[in-house]
Amino acid sequence: MNTNRARYVQDVFERIAPRYDLMNRLMTGGQDRTWRREVIRRARLFSGASLLDLGAGTGDLGREALRQAPDCQVTLADFSTGMMRIGQKLPGPAQHWSAADALNLPFPDQTFDALVSGFLLRNVADLEKVLAEQMRVLKPGGHMVALDTTRPVHSLLTPFIWTHMHVVIPTLGWLLTGQRDAYRYLPNSTERFLWAEDLAGRMAAAGFCKVGFRRLNLGTIAIHWGEKSE
Repeated sequence: MNTNRARYVQDVFERIAPRYDLMNRLMTGGQDRTWRREVIRRARLFSGASLLDLGAGTGDLGREALRQAPDCQVTLADFSTGMMRIGQKLPGPAQHWSAADALNLPFPDQTFDALVSGFLLRNVADLEKVLAEQMRVLKPGGHMVALDTTRPVHSLLTPFIWTHMHVVIPTLGWLLTGQRDAYRYLPNSTERFLWAEDLAGRMAAAGFCKVGFRRLNLGTIAIHWGEKSE
């Protein structure tokens, strides 16, 4: 079952890769850029720091890291070759790209000073194993920061949020990419994912300390962070 899920997710991102960045801008009203800036700030990069952008897609977080810390060493890893091919063609400083499965990272223990991800965790087949792998490749004292969707808290805005997720996003995705069903997967995966509080608990159970999160975008997005103890 996990293998089937991984293949399905990989296929979804291969199909939407050509318009992935444009759709992110449109779906979030451009807010995703602000969120990514905060993710990198919370990674606390220092001069010469090594950073892994896991599930990098086209490399937005890696490029933001080099804007904030031009001399950091960025490795971008993803299992969608289509996304990486597009990212490699985008302008910006040279970065190291690696085909990688988040469940079994091809990096030695204690390789990176920081690890970031954008919209990765809700898509993985085994969250506990992915968090364990992230813990393994981080150096002691290293920071992990994840930007991801979260189940929205019920409120008066719930009908509007549901309409945006289940009507606006699939329709926009179909008009721009021809991939309506791929953009049905994205809101559905959000609603099946953990509450932000539960993800924070999973991070703590994986061994991260100083765990925290901040909800954004009417409670549909959260930035999570934690550290590997010294």
